[in-house]
Amino acid sequence: MVTKNKKLLDWVAEVEKMCNPNSVVWCDGSKEEYDRLSNEMVASGMAVRLDETKRPNCLAFNSDPSDVARVEGRTYIASLKEEDAGPLNNWIDPVELKKTMTELYTGCMKGRTMYVIPFSMGPLGSPIAKIGFEITDSPYVVLNMHIMARVSAKVYGILGEDGDFIPCLHSVGSPLEEGQKDSRWPCAPIEKKYIAHFPEENLIWSFGSGYGGNALLGKKCLALRIASAMAYREGWMAEHMLILRLTNPEGKKFHIAAAFPSACGKTNLAMLQSTIDGWKVETIGDDIAWMKQGEDGRLYAINPENGFFGVAPGTSEASNPMALASVNKNAIFTNCVVTDDNDIWWEEMGVECTGGTDWKGNPWKPGMKDEDGKEIKGAHPNSRFTAPASQCPVICEDWENPAGVPIDIFVFGGRRSNTIPLVHQAFDFSHGVYMGATAASEPTAAALDVAQKLRFDPFAMKPFIGYHGGDYMKHWFEMGNKLGDKAPACFYVNWFRKTSDGKWLWPGFGDNSRVLKWMCERVEGKVGAIETPIGLMPKEGELDLSGLDISAEDYAELMKVDKELFKASLAEAEEYLAQFGDKLPDEMKKQFENLKSRLG
Repeated sequence: MVTKNKKLLDWVAEVEKMCNPNSVVWCDGSKEEYDRLSNEMVASGMAVRLDETKRPNCLAFNSDPSDVARVEGRTYIASLKEEDAGPLNNWIDPVELKKTMTELYTGCMKGRTMYVIPFSMGPLGSPIAKIGFEITDSPYVVLNMHIMARVSAKVYGILGEDGDFIPCLHSVGSPLEEGQKDSRWPCAPIEKKYIAHFPEENLIWSFGSGYGGNALLGKKCLALRIASAMAYREGWMAEHMLILRLTNPEGKKFHIAAAFPSACGKTNLAMLQSTIDGWKVETIGDDIAWMKQGEDGRLYAINPENGFFGVAPGTSEASNPMALASVNKNAIFTNCVVTDDNDIWWEEMGVECTGGTDWKGNPWKPGMKDEDGKEIKGAHPNSRFTAPASQCPVICEDWENPAGVPIDIFVFGGRRSNTIPLVHQAFDFSHGVYMGATAASEPTAAALDVAQKLRFDPFAMKPFIGYHGGDYMKHWFEMGNKLGDKAPACFYVNWFRKTSDGKWLWPGFGDNSRVLKWMCERVEGKVGAIETPIGLMPKEGELDLSGLDISAEDYAELMKVDKELFKASLAEAEEYLAQFGDKLPDEMKKQFENLKSRLG
């Protein structure tokens, strides 16, 4: 027997009885297990093994077209009281939801194998880490969890006979009758998909989807939604943030945690290639940060994940060479193109593709058009790569330090073509919390509507806060009070400002290191700042632009604080904040009024 933990044994037995699988496999995280499941999936036709000389030990999968992304409309926070879920979440009464889902789970694993996955979010044994167990009937999930979490037989030892864990139940929701041929990607129709979180019980139930964050329950479900609720109760932080180390020419190390909404270059910044001599960037994490106050009073962060689950399209040698290098071996690709020579490809990869099989499994060539004359994309826009973080060439030596790394700087941001300058610093931590809580992006081209308002995304956590958004903001202020003068300095960036004729004002990519350098020099007290109504900004000549071809006119536009444009966006911010009702912290109201009066 792999464990004597009664809670775990009882739970597994209960799920087995309810779901009725053919057999139960207790996973151990070994290479043998990974290889065996890989071979089984290739043999069944569910996976394609890529060319071993080009991409050793890599697999490609195609999902069902109905199962290609997180299903936020079917994602629920089933807190005991509806008001505890807050305005940013979908709520269903937990008793009612459990009844509905129990009916769906009954017999759902018939004809399938039930896998019990032991995993640690964070380095094994870290005081900041948490143990979870995911039960699933998807071998694809087992393989991805091997990469994304620390799946190991050692977890059973850490758990012991009476240790606690976070139970995560998942099924693709597609039982097999005897003799029935399995589909290449089993899943349930959208109306039967449920991604459910029960925060008071630290419990996750997922049904019907085999894709990404819907199915890899250690990721968004545990590491953000459940962990954020745990962090609120226990006095720590679970945030949708990258973590990087920046080392200056003198060898001084700075640690930065940054929160950006999707499509704002989070992974690119995490693996930044500095363009400034002597300044080195190393990656600790690209998506999630768990942070606790250390004995010295500072905030220490770990990356609870073990791998990268990155969006493939747009990842190239130009945009993110380190991410591209991370997927050369031991990687899983989902909904990309498998080329004629059995390699992988996606749009904007920066390499030529003559043709292959598209994400739907159809023969494909670049430039192909549908019957309406619209170009057919080879890879799905949300196609993904799963790769071990340890394979990233710029992974930091301390990325698995169980104590974590001390955070010096918080960075927030959004995608704005005007109004917001390249960088500004908060006057203090409370002002920084206001900046993070009101972070916003313009609507993307995919949802372009002139009447559409800014999309506010507090701390890039809108889809991931496991409790009331107002209480979440309050928790940030409370953490600031607890940290006192040890709290990280807060900054806001906007890499996406344009001229009136639509030209980018800032080169971005590696040159973002120049902005990070200014932040570090601010923390060290090496450079001053100009006080503006919205915050502190670089003095003339103190943001390193050496070697950049930016005209004085463009730089002025990049740094411009247009009071009237800011005032116009305040009305939208006020409307957004109103939804939090009496749970909106008084400090948020105070910060809003302070900004309003500074703008005059």
